[in-house]
Amino acid sequence: RGLSTLTCQNYARDIKLLQSLAENVDLALVQNTQIRRFIATLHSRGLSGKSIARALSAWRGFYNYLIYHHGFTQNPVMGLRAPKSAKTLPQALSVDQVVKFVDIQDDDLLAQRDHAILELFYSSGLRLAELVNLDTDMLDFAEGTVTVTGKGNKTRIVPVGSHAINAIQSWLQHRALIAIADKNPKALFITQQGRRITPRAVQYRIKEWAIKQGVNINMHPHILRHSFATHVLQSSQDLRAVQEMLGHA
Repeated sequence: RGLSTLTCQNYARDIKLLQSLAENVDLALVQNTQIRRFIATLHSRGLSGKSIARALSAWRGFYNYLIYHHGFTQNPVMGLRAPKSAKTLPQALSVDQVVKFVDIQDDDLLAQRDHAILELFYSSGLRLAELVNLDTDMLDFAEGTVTVTGKGNKTRIVPVGSHAINAIQSWLQHRALIAIADKNPKALFITQQGRRITPRAVQYRIKEWAIKQGVNINMHPHILRHSFATHVLQSSQDLRAVQEMLGHA
């Protein structure tokens, strides 16, 4: 279906969760009432409605596969819905907060890399997975754009601002001094050991920089994406353009 690696991993995790909830019961014998009990169990564990909805989607698709390929006769997940989650607006920084956060003046190698990461997050509204999977040849400095592969392996081209371009070009000079150990030598953002940076490492560094820069918010990459969308929408009033830049259907 062209789903991303991360989505496939999440679905696999959800199916293992189904197996653990069913314990020793044959999956072919699981009934609708038991699935309802599994939902209640997950809800009592504190899982959000969105997480449970994703699990149900994975289970539903899994049972359809078992019916089609392995002779199962029923899909016990059909017609079931997850509990509704409380709707909250995504958090976004003010323009002043963003400027304060991304304005890293340190000349240290990792600081140069992190500065480029933060500028690019805010400049182009990238998802975390999109950013860590970038290669050097996906950037077009002359056009001021970056080619991104998002959810469902959909490719889009988004603009990159001048501050981000300057920060990335500065990082590339430092990157050239690192011996590349990654299986993909074109990885844009790498560690001191020459390996492609991981999503977890980016999350950790962002929280660290929030403390150093005096931004008293529980920072994570998606806040910069929300801030990008909010500020572009406020200045342009063009919702469709913002949707396209974010890679939303």
